[in-house]
Amino acid sequence: MPGLIGRKIGMTSVYSAEGKATPCTVIEAGPCVVTQLKTQDRDGYEAVQLGFGERKENRTPNALKGHFKKAKTSPKAKLAEFKGFEGLNLGDVVDTSVFSEGEFVDVVGTSKGKGFQGVVKRHGFGGVGQSTHGQHNRLRAPGAIGACSYPARVFKGMRMAGQMGNKRVMIENLEVLKVLADKNLIVVKGSIPGAKGSTVILEK
Repeated sequence: MPGLIGRKIGMTSVYSAEGKATPCTVIEAGPCVVTQLKTQDRDGYEAVQLGFGERKENRTPNALKGHFKKAKTSPKAKLAEFKGFEGLNLGDVVDTSVFSEGEFVDVVGTSKGKGFQGVVKRHGFGGVGQSTHGQHNRLRAPGAIGACSYPARVFKGMRMAGQMGNKRVMIENLEVLKVLADKNLIVVKGSIPGAKGSTVILEK
């Protein structure tokens, strides 16, 4: 589906005429440059590759320099492919006009990394109970996981401590509240994954 690459600016509130506050997220969406056209004959599918954000020339591999030079544009920091675009050529600029107020979009981002976390923070466990009866340091421990002489292993998918966050997350059906075309900003209802300044992808 058509979409754009953007950058998460932060969260704010939009007030209705009745004074009701709606939490929303501001996204700098585009402008994106068409850097490659995928065709059915050459690539086996049809899509448009868009580039967003500037990248230093001396930090760009030679192969990518030629890739961007063919599109007659400067090196871009982020590339992504979208389907559903029609009538675009290399070097064309796609902006917030792709979206309109009132429609719904899906936003893809990378969630904040929390590092190695225990079961209470990662899965919402309640711990092993009260701090009495000599518990000492067992309050946030996972307790028994059910594996003894049989099955003598840990089942796949067992909810245990481990790496939390830093994953690709998609939030679906977020309403577009405002489109500020002159500033390349889109305001969507609700929250989206990632920290301020992180790259996100918007799709219809």
